[in-house]
Amino acid sequence: MIKYYTRACNFYYGTLAKKLIKKNLALPLCGSNSTAFDSLEIYLRKNNFVKSKIVNIKQLNTLSKKEKLSVKKDLKKIISKRRNFLKNVNFSNTSIMGILNLTPDSFSDGGRYIKTREALKHIRRMINSGANIIDVGGESTRPGAKTVLPKIEWKRVKNILKKFKSMFKNICLSVDTRKSEVMIKSLKYRADLINDVSGFTYEKNSLKNLKIKNAVKILHHMQGTPKTMQKNPKYQNVLLDIYDFFEKNINSNQLGKKLIVDPGIGFGKTLKHNLTLISKISLFHSLGLPILVGTSRKRFINQISGVYDSKERTGGTLASVIYLLSQGVQIFRVHNVKEVKQGILVFKKILKSK
Repeated sequence: MIKYYTRACNFYYGTLAKKLIKKNLALPLCGSNSTAFDSLEIYLRKNNFVKSKIVNIKQLNTLSKKEKLSVKKDLKKIISKRRNFLKNVNFSNTSIMGILNLTPDSFSDGGRYIKTREALKHIRRMINSGANIIDVGGESTRPGAKTVLPKIEWKRVKNILKKFKSMFKNICLSVDTRKSEVMIKSLKYRADLINDVSGFTYEKNSLKNLKIKNAVKILHHMQGTPKTMQKNPKYQNVLLDIYDFFEKNINSNQLGKKLIVDPGIGFGKTLKHNLTLISKISLFHSLGLPILVGTSRKRFINQISGVYDSKERTGGTLASVIYLLSQGVQIFRVHNVKEVKQGILVFKKILKSK
């Protein structure tokens, strides 16, 4: 069976993007006239065989009938404006998701915010630094991490969730959990978003609960479990395999329509896998959904920087965020909110002046 995939590429920004769109020489990315593209990378996959070619949007009539049908279907999603289904978040703008780990063993800040007072101070600090989403987690999902019982996980997060909406009512509350018990309790305290790193596969029946089914979700990709995911992860083609994973879950309708996709950098991926996903991230625009990426402080930065590694990996995080931003990614999950916000503001200002 032959399958085609479409990736927008060769981007333009600011005034130039607007001019090219007006002259029909480029198309808007996700409905925005400030980012445009004039080329497509078209992948052909037949069993284990994959090849790709780059064509200008003016060359679509040179494609075969099957190719053309597939590409036009994808293009419709690539250029469409994303529907705003998440409270206090506009997908036409860049959003920053600040990370709050209420765990003793997270890979970079375990134990720092387990006291309620310190956690609330950190939430306010992240909001004042530019975060409009806060992701609260009570279980570490670092490589090698052991599973935490739902009761222990809930005990870690409940005080923050109970206070959150009364203190930060205009901020989107995301809960990072694989457990349906924690999901249901979080939704009672008005959580806006469920972020399950297992892609809702950890519990077979987690989506049977109507409240969870109707909730806004992040469809995250992970190969294996946190305990096993970095033990020799393998793919036929990491980019297309993950695309297929997303497409299958979206089309099943079990997760509902309010979805954000996250390819799961570092979750069951080698350095090469991670770099492929980051460099070709624009493929996922053809799913027609907002994209979230978390590269903050991840191990791939250390694998590249070597002796130039640092504890917070701010430079590597920001470099990856800026590249992903240039490819149209809408949401970034980060630890160092202020530095990332600063980088985004400067980068956008430079692009607008072009």
